[in-house]
Amino acid sequence: MAATPAPPQAPPKPTWDPRRVEPPFPWLRPTIRIRLTLLYGGMFLIAGILLLSIIYLLAAQAINTGNEPPFKIVGGTQLQVTSDNCPAIKADVTISQFNEAISACIDSQRRVALDDLLSRSLLALLGLAIIAFAFGYAMAGRVLSPLGRITRTARAVAGSDLSRRIELDGPDDELKELADTFDEMLERLQRAFTAQQRFVGNASHELRTPLAINRTLLEVHLSDPNAPVELQQLGKTLLATNERSEQLVEGLLLLARSDNQIVERKPVDLAEVAEQAVDQVHAEAEAKGVLIRGEQKPAVVQGNGVLLERIALNLVQNAVRYNMPEGGWVEVTTEVQHGQALLVVSNTGPVVPAYEIDNLFEPFRRLRTERTGSDKGVGLGLSIVRSVARAHGGHISAQPREGGGLVMRVTLPI
Repeated sequence: MAATPAPPQAPPKPTWDPRRVEPPFPWLRPTIRIRLTLLYGGMFLIAGILLLSIIYLLAAQAINTGNEPPFKIVGGTQLQVTSDNCPAIKADVTISQFNEAISACIDSQRRVALDDLLSRSLLALLGLAIIAFAFGYAMAGRVLSPLGRITRTARAVAGSDLSRRIELDGPDDELKELADTFDEMLERLQRAFTAQQRFVGNASHELRTPLAINRTLLEVHLSDPNAPVELQQLGKTLLATNERSEQLVEGLLLLARSDNQIVERKPVDLAEVAEQAVDQVHAEAEAKGVLIRGEQKPAVVQGNGVLLERIALNLVQNAVRYNMPEGGWVEVTTEVQHGQALLVVSNTGPVVPAYEIDNLFEPFRRLRTERTGSDKGVGLGLSIVRSVARAHGGHISAQPREGGGLVMRVTLPI
């Protein structure tokens, strides 16, 4: 009697990654350009304040030279004076009162002139400061533009595109020296990676022939009905070992191929890829009593169909093989979410500690098992999945399920 499948579990909440949190005001990020702008503008502002202070003090000293008015009225019989700026001067005042009013009016005019000079100078300083900050921002962007090219090239290289180069033009300064050094480093890295991948590919190709010959010889001997039982048992054991070696070689070759960016891309529907993977693993799942379910919605991406099929096949195979002895299930879904194609493979199984998640993606690493001695694979499945996902510009993440098992999420750009 078939066991009742477990009810579907809600997908776990995505883990919070502070590196992916967008700042509320990205233009306020303290970049080097902003700091250089503040430095240039601040130095100009300080110099302008010092210059304004010196001019103001010199102007005040020149205007205040001599507190006495330049003239005095010492006598007269018909003296009549009027002034709109000095209302204290009247026609019916004495000569001493008139001289005092003239002196007070001149002091008032000096203060008005200094205040007007200060206000106009502050307005001019404010306008020049705005111009200086804008000019400093533009000049900082021009000076730092080579660093922008270096950063963009480094990001492209981080996506496994080692063919990119900066090739910075301009004067032979420190930035050009940095760019040339970076280009030389990329050249050496590209040669090293190319040599490594060529070695793995050549070694895998060279190993295919003897393994195929061994398999053929073993199958011929096993087909002999007169062969002793002990010889047949030994032949089956050697055939299983030979098959595992062939899987290892194929995995190494695929891993070497998938570490590069995919140059030729074609539209591939993840739903069809997942359905083909489920069909290939269906017989094995039935033999183990594992139920495969899930809805595959259309999710078309640009990539290599063979490599993408390997992603789905490896994930579904792992989900079936590392499952519950009885009543286990595997859920395979595809959909488009937030402008990206998503392939999710969830399964029941043993409890996986969170600290062992990262080790699962390393080559020849299994959960609480040795490098050899496992009949569930050669330990390259998840490594191949991660390499293929990166080659397509995507990524894979794994999370432990509550109650046991894993949730694998592969995100690919559309």
